[in-house]
Amino acid sequence: MPAPVPQSAPKPSLKARAQRFWFRVSEGLEVSQLWSQLRKDARSSYRFYSAGIEERQPGQTRGRRFLAVARALFWAIIEKLSPARRVLLLLALVFLFFPSGGFTYKNSSGGVEVFSLDLHVWGSLLIFTVLLLELADRVVMKRDLEIARDIQAWLLPGTPLQLAGYKIAYATRPANTVAGDYYDVILRPGANPADDRILFVVADVAGKSIPAAMLMATFQASLRTLSTSSSSLLDLVQKLNHYACTNSQGGVRFTTAFFAELDPSTGSVVYVNAGHNAPLLRHANGTIERLSAGGLPIGILADARYEAATATLAPGSWLVIFTDGVVEAVNAPGKEYEEFRLAQVLERTAGGAPADLLRNLFADLDAFVGDTPQHDDMTCLLLKRG
Repeated sequence: MPAPVPQSAPKPSLKARAQRFWFRVSEGLEVSQLWSQLRKDARSSYRFYSAGIEERQPGQTRGRRFLAVARALFWAIIEKLSPARRVLLLLALVFLFFPSGGFTYKNSSGGVEVFSLDLHVWGSLLIFTVLLLELADRVVMKRDLEIARDIQAWLLPGTPLQLAGYKIAYATRPANTVAGDYYDVILRPGANPADDRILFVVADVAGKSIPAAMLMATFQASLRTLSTSSSSLLDLVQKLNHYACTNSQGGVRFTTAFFAELDPSTGSVVYVNAGHNAPLLRHANGTIERLSAGGLPIGILADARYEAATATLAPGSWLVIFTDGVVEAVNAPGKEYEEFRLAQVLERTAGGAPADLLRNLFADLDAFVGDTPQHDDMTCLLLKRG
């Protein structure tokens, strides 16, 4: 009996192939999501290219203002390219706006022939060439940034520390692939388990992206090294500041930070606020205390003196530490999220767990900012007793 001939799989229909192509291009996003992403990218790009454009001068007409902005944007875009790519782009623009034409010539037999030249096609090809060159640079940079992001993720704590009687949660949302925000939870062992202390740190390096991420890594390494000593929290901050000043370019690369050392057995908290947003300590009765005692940001002045203060985290209390990217997030009209909205989310979720508060906070932030591009890193660390 002859062996059955295997049947080939039916060829996908044109509609199926088109759907598969669209899914691959859009990564499964809905049209509304793509439009929202496009609007956010457009606003972010305009903000990037329009930085430094002068404000409208008194008496300046709308037409003159338009021309001035268009000229400034043109040069802002051109100057981001290498000289060779600038020439290609300018030549492409000339070809696109130059009318296509041709010329006649006599061939060897004495006849007249017409040679037509479509400059629009050549202009489009040159723009496509510039796009390919820029895309290649972007792919290489994206790969390097993804590696840097993975390395940075290794520097941050993973699963929250399990601490009897306490619940901890934290999250960060970078404005770019890598961030300048830093948070950590560090166990500082004592002579015996009853003397153990837990160090909570949230820091915000001035700037964003790669420069801030590199300084953040230096901050993390020095903090981890210093925290192994038996020195007090105040001494630790002093030493950290002194070291940071040797790498801060005269105070330009500073870091705001909040340090809190918890005694788990009593709920006593010793803290130092180095120029950071004052964290919120919500007591069980609903009153809010702002922890602001401290001093200058880390890395500004080598001999800066810091002040340590104490607070108590009683059962039912919350400690909410955040960076300015949370409360300074802006929406389309330019209004900031502000601390009072954070306090409102805290009040609504006070009976829940820190993980619930984080979800509610970032959901409320998303609803507030809408399509407005994120302009700063957002980080929040939460500690609840009981």
